[in-house]
Formats: sequence, structure tokens, C-alpha cells
Amino acid sequence: MRNGKRRGGFTLIELLVALAIVGLIVSLAAPRYFSNLDRAKEDVLREDLYVLRDAIDKYYTDRNHYPNELADLVKARYLRKMPVDPFTQSAKSWVVIAPEDPTLGAVANVRSGAPNTARDGSLLSDW
Repeated sequence: MRNGKRRGGFTLIELLVALAIVGLIVSLAAPRYFSNLDRAKEDVLREDLYVLRDAIDKYYTDRNHYPNELADLVKARYLRKMPVDPFTQSAKSWVVIAPEDPTLGAVANVRSGAPNTARDGSLLSDW
């Protein structure tokens, strides 16, 4: 206090109450945010797998054999670039499944290389 006037500002108690309210709001919102983040990653993985499998099928339909590696899909312009697995954060972690007849090529299907489990309990590598 100076000259009998009180200085403006917040007291320690007011700041603590405000921080407690902000902390409460964050503690309620954080779990919802992270569950939505996991759901979004699963949706992106489903879409990436669909796009990759569709490109493999179109490659097979056009050329009567499967690609020898996933990079052939990009080289032949069936894909602009190789999608990134949202769980492994890598475009090189896709697991390639060969066709039953090895003379037809090397890539008949693709799966995720992520060791995680989905929200429904299934393994992402089984999708």
C-alpha cells in the first residue's frame, strides 16, 4: 500500500483457485482427447490399408502379376507416395504378404507392422 491506496493485482488465493479450476478442466478433457487421438490413428490405418490394397489390386488387374515390392506401386504411379503407418510413424514398417503362387509376384496383401492392439481388442497387425 502506498498513500493509503491498495495496488491492483491478484492475491495468491485467487491465483490458486484459478489454477485449480484450469487443472480440473484439463483433467476432464485429457482422457477424452487421448481416446480420440487413438480412434483417429485407427481410422487412418484402416484407410491406408484400404488404399494400399486397392492399389495392389489395380496393379494386378492391369499387369496380371503382383508388384515385387511396395515401392513398385509408387514407381508405376498407382500411389503418389507410400503412406505412413500412423502407429509406427514409418512408411517402411508395412508387412508384405506374398501370393500363394510365387510366380505372380511378391506383394499380394499388406498389413500393419504395429504391435499395438486396437480399441476393440484385436491386433492391428491382423487387420
